[in-house]
This record gives sequence, structure tokens and C-alpha cells, in this order.
Amino acid sequence: MNELEAYRSREANMALAGKLKIAVWVVTALVLFLVGLMRQVKIGLPEGVSLHFLPPLHAMLNSGAAAALILALLHIRRGRVIQHQRMIYVAMGCSLLFLLSYVTYHFTTPETIYGDLDGNGELSEAERTEAGPMRMVYLVILLSHIALAALSLPFILLSFVYGFTNQAARHRRLAGRVFPVWLYVAVTGPVVYLLLRPYY
Repeated sequence: MNELEAYRSREANMALAGKLKIAVWVVTALVLFLVGLMRQVKIGLPEGVSLHFLPPLHAMLNSGAAAALILALLHIRRGRVIQHQRMIYVAMGCSLLFLLSYVTYHFTTPETIYGDLDGNGELSEAERTEAGPMRMVYLVILLSHIALAALSLPFILLSFVYGFTNQAARHRRLAGRVFPVWLYVAVTGPVVYLLLRPYY
């Protein structure tokens, strides 16, 4: 019996799955609450302390998640369940570290605006003109990245729960739908950073 057949033959742990599903919705609600709050509330940092080193870290973490997701897909297509699981753990770890760092950054640092050449936090007509159509490209990528990250979060977590609790058919069905969305979110994270980088 190969790894994939052995995994599919395991008995599903429905008791654990029920508890983890509750945790999924609690975590999702908490994350969305914090993301909504972080743009309204700013926590001052001590004099001379800056977290401007975090955006490139965010791009690296998203890149790491994307690479791990692609490797996870390649492994599961070859029936390598253990390697697939390890890569999913890496992707989940990168995404968790990104989320914690991202929320910390936005709670403590003023938002960077695409096209804001003088860094005053406002976009003048001259700056808007200078940014040109690339500003619209940036906004489309950014808004799709944010919207899909928020919408996919509970389904990414549920897919993980189904895999972790040996519900192979449910995991495969949901993962097939959520994987491309998660990969898009992970890939567009570094793209957003690279587009915004001249304005940091």
C-alpha cells in the first residue's frame, strides 16, 4: 500500500474535526476584526523605532508560502503524502508569520500610498498624474489580493482541518477549489510590495 492509499484508508477523526471547525470560525472572525481595526487604530512606537523593514519580510513570507504550495501540489500528485503535508505546514507557517507581522506593521505605521512621492500621506493631483495608469493596475491587484485573502481564509483553514483529520474526499474537493485562490494571494503579495516599493 502506497502513502496515498494508506492516508485514504485512515479513519476520520470527526470529534477533533468538530472542535477544529469551531476554531476556524473564531480565528477567521478575529483576523477579519483585527484587519478592519488596524486601519482605524494606530499604536505609537518609541522615538527612533521603525518597522519599515517589515514589508520586504512580508514579500519573502508570501513568496515562501507560494513556493511551498507549488511543492505541496507536486508532491501530492506523485502520491507523496508526508512531503505534501510538510509543505502545507511550511505554507501555513509562512502565512501565519505574515499575518502577525502585517497586522503589527499596520497597527504601528502609517499607510503607504501608491504615487505619494513626497511621503506626506496624501496624493496630490500632480502625483496622481505622475502615477498614471499604473496606479489603477496596482489598485486592482491590491484589492483582489485583499478580497480573496479575506474570502479564502476560512476555506483554507477548513481544507487543512479536513486533511488533518483524515477526511480525504472532503479535503481533496475543497483544496481543489481553494488552492488556486491561496496561490494567487501568495503570489500577488510580493507583486504588491514591488509595485509599492518606490514609495516606502
